[in-house]
Amino acid sequence: MAETIQMGTPILAKNDRLADELRTRFAQDGTFVVNLLSSPGSGKTSTILATMRGLADRFRIGVIEGDIASDVDALRVKEAGAAAVQINTGGLCHLESAMIARAWDAIGDKGLDLAIIENVGNLVCTVDFDLGETLRVMILSVPEGDDKPLKYPGIFQSSQVILVNKIDTLPAFDFDRARFRDEISQLNPNARIFEVSAKTGEGMDAWCDYLAQRIQEHKAHASAARS
Repeated sequence: MAETIQMGTPILAKNDRLADELRTRFAQDGTFVVNLLSSPGSGKTSTILATMRGLADRFRIGVIEGDIASDVDALRVKEAGAAAVQINTGGLCHLESAMIARAWDAIGDKGLDLAIIENVGNLVCTVDFDLGETLRVMILSVPEGDDKPLKYPGIFQSSQVILVNKIDTLPAFDFDRARFRDEISQLNPNARIFEVSAKTGEGMDAWCDYLAQRIQEHKAHASAARS
């Protein structure tokens, strides 16, 4: 009988241990961490920039940018006034907790209230890797179609928040909002759904207010734990 070696198990186990250490570190720093997942072209960076504009007067924000190559997105974030670190995975289709630990060291003690991790654009590989985040958020853009929850259920099941981006393009695409919400309710009934447009600003106030409330609750909990 041939022996089967499950390579994923030790890799994920090590990642999860590091993620737990990161989660403790983030809590000690009082930083709320968002792991932002999506496919390429969904508008992750544009959504981050719009979120920064909505929260900049309330919180100190930093961004960790994950890409296979280039630093284009990190430069855009820095130009917008946030602390930013670029991670180039060199071909890996996801970020891992060890990469986040190095990036957090590079950011240094900035006293951040919110850190957003822009994960590599991928609907499959990113799902399995805990990065020590406080909140996992998934972006689906209207042009991608309302059938994605059926095709890629894992990412929708693991995300606490789903942003339906590019809602301003709805008239141009065959996107059934009711069917999409019904599929999400079956896969992940506790998920919060926000319809937004990073381009026009539609729906961004509701998303930013929700995130601000979560950040404040996190800071209060962390402060109570330290006292």
